[in-house]
Amino acid sequence: MKGAAAAQIPDHARVLVIGGGSIGQRHIRNLQALGVKDIMACDSRPDRLAEVQERYGVCAVGDLEKALDENPTIVFVTTPTALHIESALQAARLGCDLFIEKPLSHSPDKIRDLLEAIRMRNLVCLVGCNMRFHPAIATIKEVVERGTIGPVLSVRVQAGSYLPDWHPWEDYRRGYSANAHLGGGVILDGIHEIDYLCWILGDVDTVTCLAGKVSALEIDTEDVAEILLRFRSGAIAEIHLDYVQRAYGRSCQLIAQEGTLVWDFGDETVRLYRAATKRWEVIREDRGFDFNRTYVDEVRHFLACVAARSKPIQDAADGARALRIALAAKQSALEGVHVRIGEVP
Repeated sequence: MKGAAAAQIPDHARVLVIGGGSIGQRHIRNLQALGVKDIMACDSRPDRLAEVQERYGVCAVGDLEKALDENPTIVFVTTPTALHIESALQAARLGCDLFIEKPLSHSPDKIRDLLEAIRMRNLVCLVGCNMRFHPAIATIKEVVERGTIGPVLSVRVQAGSYLPDWHPWEDYRRGYSANAHLGGGVILDGIHEIDYLCWILGDVDTVTCLAGKVSALEIDTEDVAEILLRFRSGAIAEIHLDYVQRAYGRSCQLIAQEGTLVWDFGDETVRLYRAATKRWEVIREDRGFDFNRTYVDEVRHFLACVAARSKPIQDAADGARALRIALAAKQSALEGVHVRIGEVP
C-alpha cells in the first residue's frame, strides 16, 4: 500500500499476527506501510507460512507456543472466529496488547475470562470493526449526535455479496464463513452493521430474527438473515445480511423526526433530506474511496492507543456487546422468539 503516513509506533513494539489468511496478510501489509518493523506471523498451515515469508519477509512459525516464546508485545488475532478467544487469552495472560478481528468470538464462552484478563493487566484491546473508520459512517454518527434532524425513529441497513466471490483464489467451502464449527455464518460475518448501529444509536433492548440457508451454496451456516432491533431509545432498525447477492451491496437509510440520511457504498455519497427545506443535499462524497483506508486508520488508531495506554474506539467490552446481539439474533432465528438482550449470556 502506497502513501500511508507513518503511525505512532509504541516503544519496543514487537507484533505477532496469529493467522496468515487474507485478513492477517492485510494487517501485515498495513503494519509495514505504517512503519512497524518487528513483525512475526503464526499459522498452522505450512503453505500460508511460506507465502507470508516470501511476500512480506517476516519471521513465520507454525506453533503458537513458540511464537509467544518470542515475547511479542502486541498480538493480532486473525484466525477463524471459533479460535479467537483461546489465542487472545493466551496472549493476554502474557501481558500482550490485543487486536482481535471481528467478531470477538462465536459464543459467550470465556468472554468474561478475557475481559477480566484485559482489566487485570491494564491491556489495550481493540476489536476490529473497521466500518467505524469509514468516513461515511462517521459522518452519519456526527449528524445524529448534533441532533440536526432530531431523534432517530427507524433505520434500514443492508450488506451482502456472493460468498464464492470473496476469495476467488480458494474454495469457499473450506473457509470459516461456510462452516459453523469455525464460527461462520452471515450473522457473525455481518456484525459490522450491528456494531456501527450500536455505535450511533446506543444500546439494544430486543432482537428478532429470521435466518437460514436458503441458497444452493455448499455451506452449513445461514446465508440470509433479516434482523430487527429495538433500541432503548425507541428506534427500530432492520438489518439485511446475505452471502447470495451477486453484486456487492452496502447501504444505510436512517429516518429521523426532521429528516432522512442515506448512504450507499456504491454511490459513495451521504445524502441528507431536511424536512424544513424539503430538499435533498449531498453532505459527503468519497469518489474513488480506497476501502483499505478503513483498515489502515483502524490499525493506526490502535497503535496510538497502545502508545498512549488509552481506550480504543471499540474495546473488548464493545465487541462483547455486539457479539451478544448477534448471538441473540441467532437464538431468535433458531427458536422463533423475540430475545431481550438482558436475557442473553
